[in-house]
This record gives sequence, structure tokens and C-alpha cells, in this order.
Amino acid sequence: MLMSIVSGLVVSVDALFIGFSLGLQQRCKFWYIHAIHAFMFVLCIIGFFVAGQIYDLIPIDPDYVVGFAFIALGLWTILHYFVSKRIKERKGTSEEVSVSIKSIALVGLVMSLEAMLITMGITLVFLPHSTIIIPIIVAFAHFVYSTATFHLARTKRIKQIPETLTHVISGSALIIYGLLALFVEIDDIFL
Repeated sequence: MLMSIVSGLVVSVDALFIGFSLGLQQRCKFWYIHAIHAFMFVLCIIGFFVAGQIYDLIPIDPDYVVGFAFIALGLWTILHYFVSKRIKERKGTSEEVSVSIKSIALVGLVMSLEAMLITMGITLVFLPHSTIIIPIIVAFAHFVYSTATFHLARTKRIKQIPETLTHVISGSALIIYGLLALFVEIDDIFL
């Protein structure tokens, strides 16, 4: 039981990057974090109950899906900013380039699916001792971590970072998590 709780807390650290990334986007409101996590909680519960049936049906390692999805989102965040900025410069407007609501929703969806896969993985690892506490811990840890870094990203010092740099940092945070998903195995952490 203790190992499943520790696992849920450790594998949810990715939410630190996601919360920071979303916090740097001025268009992202705090209630979006609540909506994302409500959806994530539902997916974690579903993942807990269907882990045994679905996990074996995934033809490739889910870490690859999550890793490449976050790397793609990070690259898209950076490239979209620079392309949008260039277009606005050509048109002669100097308005701030902001991330779209669709981008924020996409990050939330991928984060929620990733949390569901984490729940499924932990459930399968601790199958004989699995309890409903696993999806609750995963969802709660994601919420706490991402909320903390979301608010950190909104502090006065962080807000002073130039707009271009905030988009690069935001995209880089997503890319870093994608790389961690690809190259860091949970077994390595506990062995």
C-alpha cells in the first residue's frame, strides 16, 4: 500500500512542468486547471478499473505515446509562437502573441491521458494490493504539483521574464517531460 502511494506521488512529478507551462500562458485561467484535473480524476478512476483489460491492448509502450505527444506539444508551442509573432510583425501589429485555448485544452487532454496510463501502470504493478487510493493519489498529486507551479509561474519575478522567453520556457518544459517519459523508467527509480 505504501509503495503504491509513493509511486503515485513520484510519477506525478510531471505535473510540475505542466503547471509551470500553463502558468506562463497569460490566457490560461486557474479554473482551467480545475477543469483539467476533474477530467483527469475521471480518467484515473476509469484507468484503475480497466487496467488489466486495456493495458495489454496498447500495441506499443505507452511511454512512447506520452513522450512523443509532449515533445510535439512543446515544439508546437515554441514554433507557433515564433510563426505567429512573425505574421504579426509583417502585418505591422504589435499585439501580444498568446497561446490558444485549443492548445491549453490539448495539453490538458494529453496530461489527463498520461495520468490515466500512470494509474493503469501502478495498478498493474501492485495488482494484488491495488486499491482505489491509487487513482486518487495520482489525480491529487497532479493537482497539487501543477497548482503550485502554476501559481509560481504567476509570481511577480516570473512575470518579468520577457514574453519570448516565457514561450520558450513553456515549450521546453513540455519537451523535458516528454524526454523524461521516453527515457526514465519507474523501475529505475525504485530499484
